[in-house]
This record gives sequence, structure tokens and C-alpha cells, in this order.
Amino acid sequence: MRGTTRTVAMLAGITSVALLAAACGGGDSSDDTSSSAAGKTGGAVTVRGCNPQNPLVPGNTNETCGGNVLDAISAKLVHYNPETAAPENDIADKIETADNQNFTVTLKKGYKFQDGTEVKAKNFVDAWNWVAAGENAALGSYFFDPIEGYAETQCTGSGDDPCAGAGKAKTNKLSGLAVKDDYTFTIKTKEKVSNLPVRLGYTAFAPVPDSFFNDPKAFGEKPIGAGPFKFDSWTKNTEIKISKFADYSGKFGGKLDSITFKIYQDDDAAYNDVIANQLDVIDTIPSSALIDDKYKTDLPDRNLSKAVGVIQAINFPPAKTDPNYSDVKLRQAISMAIDRPTIVKQIFNGTREPATGWVSPVVDGYKANACGESCVFDPAKAKAKLDEAGGFKGGKMTISYNADASHKAWVEATCNSIKTSLGVDCVATPVVDFATFRSQITDRKMKGMFRAGWQMDYPSIENFLAPLYGTGAGSNDSDYSSAQFDQLLKEAAAAKDGAAANAKYQEAEGVLASDMASIPMWYSTAQFGWSNKVTGVKVTAFGTIDFSTLALK
Repeated sequence: MRGTTRTVAMLAGITSVALLAAACGGGDSSDDTSSSAAGKTGGAVTVRGCNPQNPLVPGNTNETCGGNVLDAISAKLVHYNPETAAPENDIADKIETADNQNFTVTLKKGYKFQDGTEVKAKNFVDAWNWVAAGENAALGSYFFDPIEGYAETQCTGSGDDPCAGAGKAKTNKLSGLAVKDDYTFTIKTKEKVSNLPVRLGYTAFAPVPDSFFNDPKAFGEKPIGAGPFKFDSWTKNTEIKISKFADYSGKFGGKLDSITFKIYQDDDAAYNDVIANQLDVIDTIPSSALIDDKYKTDLPDRNLSKAVGVIQAINFPPAKTDPNYSDVKLRQAISMAIDRPTIVKQIFNGTREPATGWVSPVVDGYKANACGESCVFDPAKAKAKLDEAGGFKGGKMTISYNADASHKAWVEATCNSIKTSLGVDCVATPVVDFATFRSQITDRKMKGMFRAGWQMDYPSIENFLAPLYGTGAGSNDSDYSSAQFDQLLKEAAAAKDGAAANAKYQEAEGVLASDMASIPMWYSTAQFGWSNKVTGVKVTAFGTIDFSTLALK
């Protein structure tokens, strides 16, 4: 790859379109997870936004700042039910397979892009080929690894340009994709992939119109999708505006005429604007307002809390960037030196759950205590592990975080815990904003440890493992690599049923524990707040705003 590269129930062992089509959520949310009034049709709202790392190309966006916008303007083969995360067919009329290796996708006719052209099979195949091709260095490339021919699309050289000279990829097309007619295409995977249909609602699998290929860079500045909202404008560091797409063909639309993502450099400023009714929805409550449930007093009847498929971790730098954290015993020592329960209690007022592994409890297959004693606070054992590792040779430890969100307090508390337990200086290091923070990580310029939040892309245990820790994976920010881990992922994907797949994925998670690939910190709950102007506020299973129900009073 050139360069480097975002459940309630897992659906494994899907063997026919019937199961996929039948998977659906339902029921009303309880009072603590939504504002339930129906609201009116039309009008404009503002929501908290943040700076996307890159131009808004679906296959090159693997973070939430850009992903939240793309999810609103895009339609994919599959749509995830907001409350349950269960997959429901969207542009796909049916996705059929008899063997979990050869899939036939049939599209609904009449779906329109926002440039007026019809969504056809070639728009998926062409988009996926572009994302997979090594020469394009797309962050979502790894998601196409299961498809036959992926290896041939990757560059094999080294240095600054792996695609130069003899390292150039053999082809820029996946041999496992074929257009059969305007509304049908086939997918052939290298091996059986039992949950492939579940994955196809992720942003990287979105189709793009023919116009994308004329100028991908320009497209990223003004993206075109087939979703319920269309892109209007992007004023860097200020706001992103979207509005209702009049010709939207699907059944997952909303009531609003327009949505403005207001980009904030500070979560406290966004929170204060919600209190003052100058911002309509905030999807993260700053830690200062979590203490003693202050946000519930500040925003009575205008708040919610819900467990979601999100995990917070601390990543180690790639060895080639900073070798000081390479020793497994050192990494274990750092993890055991962190008093997660106290940090969760004092900083988050108990609104997080200390992590005991790398997989969120909201997905089927979660295994408690997968991390073992390495995730249990024990200063004595931590110091002994540090001594076994020969101490820390990097002078002082650092943990970097993006300063435009509410991370300072917990990162400083984590460093204080490490310093107290290990006797090694640890410094919380702010980076100006999320876009800059992510660029330093993906460009492999980030030295020292750094915070890592992961919001599931699709409802599967696999999504908490493969994209983050698979060799060469698009979101493998530490360049972790284990042949044993990779092999277990393959065996899990090819498993005959969900139980067998989960067992293999749990084995793979055990490898992460042995290697201490990163430091799991806590499982998240989402806290939202909103103004007195809106109703129908719901949080999805992914921890995002459900725009299908959001409305003005």
C-alpha cells in the first residue's frame, strides 16, 4: 500500500438475502435515549462539527469529523438501523450468496445521485476499484482486502513512493468484481467471508458518480452522494452545510431542510452555546460538565446518555517512528500503571466503563477480561514489569491528544497515574485540532503515545480487530503486525457460523493481549445535549446523531 492509511448484534454466517433483508430494528427509544416529540417538517438546525482530516472522498475518510458528513449525504448498499445497528437493504434490492464467497448484488432501480445521474452497478465497481488501487493511497483501501485480486492492486516498492518504477501495482482493478448489467454486479472473495454483507454499509463502500473520476480532488471539496442530504458548502475551520436532497430515492430520509455542522476548537464553547440555545445539538459533553451530572442540571430534559459501540485507547507509536515503546513488558507496565476506575469516576463521573479488552461490550462476541492482568491497575506489578524491561529509555513519556475536544483532563490524569506508579515523567501533549492530530499520525510523524478513539463502522466484533490491528490495515496507526493474528482473522471470516467466528476472533484478541498492541482505556457511553428549539434527538448505536428523527419543535 502506498502511504498509510472509523452492534448491538453481529450477523455472521449470512447465507442468503432473506436473513439480511429481515434484519431490522424497531420499537421506540426509552426516555433516556431520545427526545420523543415528533416535531415539524422543514427548517434548519446546527450541530457540533469538527475539522475533517481530508477532503470528503468516501474511500479516503476514516475518521468521524468527515464521516458524519458523508454518512448524511451518502447512500450505500446497506443502511444500519439507527437504534440497533442491524443492517437493512438500502440501494441493494438483494445481496445473495450460497457459499459466503461468491455474492450477487442486485440494485434498486431509480436511485439518483445528487448530480442527477442514476446509481448503477458500475458506480460501485468503479468506486471500489479506485479505493483499492494502491496508487491512490486511499485510507479505506484495506476494507477491500477480502476481495479477490486485492494484492495485485497494491504497490510493492518502498520509500516515499512505493508505486514508483518496479513497485507499481500490476493492475488498478479488482478481479473479484464484475458488472453483469446496469443493476447487477458480483463480488468474489479470496476466502469465505461470512459477514461481508454486514460490512457494506460502511462509508468506504459508497458509490460515486462518473464525475468523480474527472477530478477526485475537486470532488472531495464538494462531494456528491445519493443520500437524503446534499452537500452545499464547506468553510474551513468554520462550518459545513448540507441540505435536503429533493430527489432522494430511499426510505431513510429526515424532516429537516438543512443542517449546519459548526466547527468548534473547544468542546466547552460548543456546550455553552447549547445551553444558550445558540447550537442545537452537541454529541459530546465536556468532562467539566460530567462532574456531579452537571449537564443534567444545565440541560434539564435536554440530555441523554446511551451505551454505544465506541472504545477509547492509547496507541503506541510505530517502532520506526519512535522505538522507545517497542518492548512488550514496557507496554504492559504502562497499562498496569493506569488507574482506569479512578479516572472514570473522577473525570467522567462514572459515564465510562473501564476496558478489559479491545472489543466493545455492545457487539456479539465480546469477551470480558480479554486483556487479563495487563489492564488491571497494580502499581507494584507495573514497576516490576518496568524493571524487567530495563526501564524506559526515552527520557519522558508523552501522550498526545487533539486539543479541540475534551481530552485534556483524562490524558493529564492518565499521565499522573503513570508517573506516580512508575516514577517516570509523563507529559500530556496537545495538538491544535483533530485534522492536524490525525495527519501527524497517518504521516507517521507522531512520536510518543497518542489517544485513539474507535467508533465502529459496522456491527461486528471483526470491526474492532481487523481495521485496527491487521497488517497494513487502514486504521492500524501503530503499524502492528502479527502473522498469528492475521491468520486467526482469516479463519474467523471463513467460519461456518457466528459462534465459530466469534471463537476465532476471541483468539485473535488474545494475541493482542500477549503483544499489548495498544492500551484499552474504557468503553464509551454517548452523552448528548440539545437546545430548546429541537426535538426527536436520538443517538445511534454508533454514537452519532440520528438525522432521520431530528426536527424543530
